[in-house]
Amino acid sequence: MKLTEAEWQIMKALWAKHPATAREVMDRLPAGVKWAYTTIKTMLTRLVEKQAVSEAKQGNISVYDPLISQRGARLSAFRSLLETAFDGAMGPLVHFLVEEEQLTPKQKQELARLAQSQAQPKGERP
Repeated sequence: MKLTEAEWQIMKALWAKHPATAREVMDRLPAGVKWAYTTIKTMLTRLVEKQAVSEAKQGNISVYDPLISQRGARLSAFRSLLETAFDGAMGPLVHFLVEEEQLTPKQKQELARLAQSQAQPKGERP
């Protein structure tokens, strides 16, 4: 599932505390985000259509709940980036991170440690 930048903002507000009304989502958005209430309702409707969020009525008020986890959304976004920018290959991504992003020695060490732990058979992992 592909989320727009604006949808990520809405989802982060929902992941922080749910279920939530559109007004509660609006109150949880970062200070720099000044969207109208109707804009937030429109985005929540789109997220319901994408099946990222559920909508339930409590009287005449809609209450929203995330249907996808933050981890699931991150995984989907990562896979999309990997496929689009790196032709689905992990090696070029890792090379890019190490060479282009100027990782600190500590970050490089952590990356190497993670790679090494994944290379070991499950029974041998620390």
